[in-house]
Amino acid sequence: MSDPFQNIKNSIKKDLEGFSFSEERKNVVKETIRKKQSHLDLHCWKVETLKNLLYALQNEAKQGYDISTGLFQKNELSFKSDEGELYILLHLLENKKIITSKWVEDRKYYSLTAKGKKYAAALEPRGSKQRASLKSLLEEASL
Repeated sequence: MSDPFQNIKNSIKKDLEGFSFSEERKNVVKETIRKKQSHLDLHCWKVETLKNLLYALQNEAKQGYDISTGLFQKNELSFKSDEGELYILLHLLENKKIITSKWVEDRKYYSLTAKGKKYAAALEPRGSKQRASLKSLLEEASL
């Protein structure tokens, strides 16, 4: 049986023959991709943003909208220009087992896991070691 796409493949191959990017252009593309993917690492997020998000979930499960509204009310503006970034962070925290989610009547609620509660407890103001402690916890979670 012949490949029904063979003519298209041959046409594309012929059209792109001799087409290449300079090393400079390849590096620019790689850097752009790296920057777009950097938010997938916990340590790339601001400590204050992570702290505010964990505090928002400390007492009860909340929907993304409620989390977003609460963060804005506390003057956390990291998601002001792109609220979708909040859901990327929530998903990342869920993958790291720091938060969990469940669907209730077509709404997704997020809450802290035991591990998330440990991180939230580490955020309690105890002096200058707090920021270093959170940084080390985030690095541990990023592994």
